[in-house]
Amino acid sequence: MSLSKLTTQRRQTVWRFALVLLVVVVGVGIGIFVTRARLQAAPEQPLPYSHRTHVEAGIECLYCHAQAPRSPIAGIPSVERCMGCHANMATDDEGVQRLADYWERGEPIPWVRVDKQPDFVYFSHQPHLGAGINCETCHGNVAAMDETRPVLRMDMGWCLKCHTDQEPEHVARLADCVACHK
Repeated sequence: MSLSKLTTQRRQTVWRFALVLLVVVVGVGIGIFVTRARLQAAPEQPLPYSHRTHVEAGIECLYCHAQAPRSPIAGIPSVERCMGCHANMATDDEGVQRLADYWERGEPIPWVRVDKQPDFVYFSHQPHLGAGINCETCHGNVAAMDETRPVLRMDMGWCLKCHTDQEPEHVARLADCVACHK
């Protein structure tokens, strides 16, 4: 084989490799962009709800999410809890009127979950709140949100990093996989 033919083949190989590398980099970039866009999007909810408005009115997270300190789930407030205030407050608001319609029909509001773990993951708010971890640590500044949206990708790597970044005396020991996985 001649030297010029060998050089041409090497150039073609380098160009093919560069093209494949470019396709991979662009694909990864698009994947990151789509994931970030999905994380920032607020799911469409059946009623308008602003955490900001409620926090500015002085309502604490645990008033509505009362199950969090004593249960694995934070819970979504019942229509009864909402109507406890809204039977007399902001009754002219269209969203509150739609809330009252759920109340009158005796139906729960079909809220769409914003942050959800896969079915094989066990997570409890209870020990995290007991350790003094604020809601904002995982859910972001929900108090400033008019539409609640996910702000963090709560995957295994993120959880493990948080657990290992604590001061040694505060690190929650994850003894085995069943601590988090069903």
